[in-house]
Amino acid sequence: MTSPISALGAVSGVAGVSPITGTSAASGTQQVSGPNTDFAGMLSKGLESVQASQTKASDLAVQVANGTLQDPAQYTMASTEASLGLQLTMAIRNKALEAFQEIMRMQA
Repeated sequence: MTSPISALGAVSGVAGVSPITGTSAASGTQQVSGPNTDFAGMLSKGLESVQASQTKASDLAVQVANGTLQDPAQYTMASTEASLGLQLTMAIRNKALEAFQEIMRMQA
């Protein structure tokens, strides 16, 4: 009747990041292992995921209004997922803006 709550799509891209390995004793250089994506790519993927979850919630809201959705709990879960994804995105944006402002204050 109801489906379990899935993991947030906005943070699923972060789960694939592997930790940084230590330095090589022989050469003294750091070796970084991890995915071949850059930060901008991960950020873009996360934003697309948040947008997709909001679109899904919007589509399910229309189905609830039309009376075509069999299980209204699906809309509730999708709406909550979209809301949490947006809150996470806003928190990341606010932290990045604070960091930028702090850097600007250091230069002054």
